[in-house]
Amino acid sequence: MHADPMTDIPALTPADHRRAIPDWPGNLASRCPILGLAGWSGAGKTTLLARLIPPLRADGLRLAVIKHAHHHFDVDYPGKDSYVLREAGALEILVSSGRRRVLIQEKPPTPDPVLRDELAQLDQSRLDLVLVEGFRDEIFPKLEVFRSGVDRGFRFPEDQAVLALASDLPPPADARPLPRFDLDDIPAILDFVRRLQEIQRTIL
Repeated sequence: MHADPMTDIPALTPADHRRAIPDWPGNLASRCPILGLAGWSGAGKTTLLARLIPPLRADGLRLAVIKHAHHHFDVDYPGKDSYVLREAGALEILVSSGRRRVLIQEKPPTPDPVLRDELAQLDQSRLDLVLVEGFRDEIFPKLEVFRSGVDRGFRFPEDQAVLALASDLPPPADARPLPRFDLDDIPAILDFVRRLQEIQRTIL
C-alpha cells in the first residue's frame, strides 16, 4: 500500500470502496469501472478530464464519457439535414458514416437525467472505464474537483461516495481523511484512476 503524496493517507483499497459505496455496482447496473468528476461549476472538471483522457488512452483503455448538460443543450443546428428532419417531427435521428455514428433522441421533459438510465445507453462490453462529468448528487464513485475562487464549500464531507479530492486548497482540518491531489498533479491523479479501475474490476 502506498501513501498519497499530499496527505500521507493510505491509498484506496477494495474494502474502502465497498464501505464508501456498498450499493455499487448494483445501483447503476454497472458492468465496467466508473468514475465521476464531481464539483461546482467552474471548478475545472472538463479541463481535468481532457488532461486525463490522452494518457489513459495511451494505456490502451477504452473510454466513454457521460456529461450532464443543461436542459436546452443541442448538438444539431439549423441548416443541417438532421436538424431539418428532427424539426419535421422525427423522434430519433441516426446519422452514420464509415467512421462515426451519432444518435439524437428527443426525450419527454424530465427534471433531471438519471445516471443509471444514461449508463444503459452505452455498450459497456466495449469499454474499460466510464468517466462521468456531473451527476454530483447521485451515489457512485467520485473524485471531487475543487478550485479556489468557486464561492462554495467542499462537497466530500457530506458525500461518502467521494473517494479522493483534486484541489488547489487543503480541505478543512476536521473533515474526514481522504487522498488529496493537486489539480495540476496529473501523474498522481492518473495513478489514482488506474488503481480505482483495478479495484473495481475485482468488485464487478
